[in-house]
Amino acid sequence: MPKLLFLSGSARQDSINQKMAATAAKIAADQGAEVTLITLKDYEMPLYDGDFEADNGLPENALRLKKLFIEHDGFFIASPEYNSAYSALLKNALDWISRVHEENEPFLSAFRGKVAALGAMSPGPMGGLRGLTPLRMLLGNISVHVVPSQTALQAKPDTFSEQGYISDDQSLNMLGSTIAEFIETTTALKS
Repeated sequence: MPKLLFLSGSARQDSINQKMAATAAKIAADQGAEVTLITLKDYEMPLYDGDFEADNGLPENALRLKKLFIEHDGFFIASPEYNSAYSALLKNALDWISRVHEENEPFLSAFRGKVAALGAMSPGPMGGLRGLTPLRMLLGNISVHVVPSQTALQAKPDTFSEQGYISDDQSLNMLGSTIAEFIETTTALKS
């Protein structure tokens, strides 16, 4: 079974997208995948700046996050939608870990050959769907295989259990389909 990383593009303490990532990780673990759930809040970095990189190299948190991406076969991102796009926090993290920092390191080593699955949650009726299109395009451009299935869910007051997981059956079925395709695709490409 594949080794999969789960995260959201939000650092909010009560982030609905972090709850989506946690639910997706639980679904994947229940299907036998090895999962790691992280929050980008634990990987604070300065805004990407080429001059900063030239003077200091990659920040320690960028190196830690990049290592996680390299060690995993694929990753699931639950992306909040900010003005029809993904968050600046997510973009900054992806920009930093895309950088080559060792001699003879392959270009895009954190992304090349990886599989990604996408989800989004929003209080709005489209569930954050508009932000997934530019994220899908970005990931495809950096050599990530993004599975066709994705899940965009409207967050309502009764969407989550007391433990913070998505609890309504329709949402769980939609997310479960995306995770099943994610695991199936990652397993096939890993072989």
